[in-house]
Amino acid sequence: MKTTEAENPMGDEILDLPAIAMLRHLQAGRNKNLNRGFRKLNVWREAIDLYAFEKKILGDVKGLPFKIRDQVLDSAFSISSNLAEGYCRKSIKEYIQFVNVALGSAGENYSQMYALLRSGEISKDIFDEFDIRHYSVENKLINLAKSLSKKMKTGQDWNSDYKT
Repeated sequence: MKTTEAENPMGDEILDLPAIAMLRHLQAGRNKNLNRGFRKLNVWREAIDLYAFEKKILGDVKGLPFKIRDQVLDSAFSISSNLAEGYCRKSIKEYIQFVNVALGSAGENYSQMYALLRSGEISKDIFDEFDIRHYSVENKLINLAKSLSKKMKTGQDWNSDYKT
């Protein structure tokens, strides 16, 4: 049985269904490594979802200057990016530093969205939905920073033997 190009995850020659299943199985195992462990973090996933939510709602705001939209989205994007970068440094001290940078980006993002609310560019309903999502991400970041600080104080360090 042949598949359509839309069903082909590699975008090359058309594969039959068993070949696609095998390819997906290989990709699932191949794409896992210690450096991508941040993908398991709920806070990272929620930060990605926050960015996607903001991108969608700000795309619907008529007349919002591109510069402002871009700054708001950059601060939201920065949260998950800093989590990933800190995780990949393989040092608890550096990880904490990047979690704190992510917290700074979260604060910047909240301030920007609040300014959009106060200026009437987004509704209270949209802001309230944003606030629920943002609050969850922010609290998870704070808890992650506390947990990592506790580990550092007890002398634990990153396990850098690179075993998956």
